[in-house]
Amino acid sequence: MSGAERDPARLALAADLEAAAREELIQACDLGWRALLACTPWGDTFEGFSPQGRAVCFERTYMWEDRPAGDIRVEVTVFEPQAFEAGVRLVHTLRRED
Repeated sequence: MSGAERDPARLALAADLEAAAREELIQACDLGWRALLACTPWGDTFEGFSPQGRAVCFERTYMWEDRPAGDIRVEVTVFEPQAFEAGVRLVHTLRRED
């Protein structure tokens, strides 16, 4: 592990961004496949606050995993406004409901 990876401030930031991304991913997936069917593909970015109170951007995207009307890939990225590349991206696939 490099010195930067052991830096307490960076570790705290990464943990905070991941917690925010997990919370947002749970909310995004709670909508369920049927509700998301009508609005996929879709995505947006909005500003909010992380669990530790940091100003962050949330990017939420719904895409078809393999084919239209199939499984839906849900991606959530949380990042500080000036540092998209340093953000945390989490992904979950909602299986098609028949």
